[in-house]
Amino acid sequence: VPPEGFRAIFNGRDLTGWYGLNPHSVVKLQGEKREASLKKQREEFANHWRVENGELVNVGTGPYATTEEQFGDIEFRIEYKTVAKADSGIYLRGTPQVQIWDKNQIFDAKKPTRKPHLGSGGLFNNLPDSPGRDPLVVADKPFGEWNSFRIRQVGARTWVWLNDKLVVDGAVMENYWDRTKPLPAKGPIMLQTHGGEIRWRNLFVRDIPADEASRLLREVEGAKK
Repeated sequence: VPPEGFRAIFNGRDLTGWYGLNPHSVVKLQGEKREASLKKQREEFANHWRVENGELVNVGTGPYATTEEQFGDIEFRIEYKTVAKADSGIYLRGTPQVQIWDKNQIFDAKKPTRKPHLGSGGLFNNLPDSPGRDPLVVADKPFGEWNSFRIRQVGARTWVWLNDKLVVDGAVMENYWDRTKPLPAKGPIMLQTHGGEIRWRNLFVRDIPADEASRLLREVEGAKK
């Protein structure tokens, strides 16, 4: 049941409204090869994703769960539960990503830009050391428990609360696909999967009206001057 002002984008019964797509696998393809890959991923989607007890479930394989609907300025609520060593994330407007880590991983100095020990929720595909790339606090719950995200995307600005703790405060989400351009105005929500089982539930969206969006942008951009 969505909170007041929100609507469900996953019905808890089947995969209606969703399809399979790993955008990284097609970004360099063109023409018939691209179309063939897109078709194949749609066809394979239901082989990798299932609905169980009102949850959207994937074991760590296959294309990402992608909404047919395109979203602009939104507030998004979602809960997830994952397993050790898994790696996942939430793509906003088709762009990576709000990161989900196994925070128990030990920092590897040979990979200095990967910091899973700092916890989930950061904008991992922003450039290293840029605002928002690493979360402000560690807010992940222990494995076996459900985590809850509240994500607000307005223009290129992103706010992320993980388990009611602010982990990204109005940072600009970079356009991973072309950093010379701003974030697209609209795009799908995508649930990434690889490395282990992840479960999602209670996927709710509230569309943010233009007046509210303008106010939020004025507030954050004024505060960051």
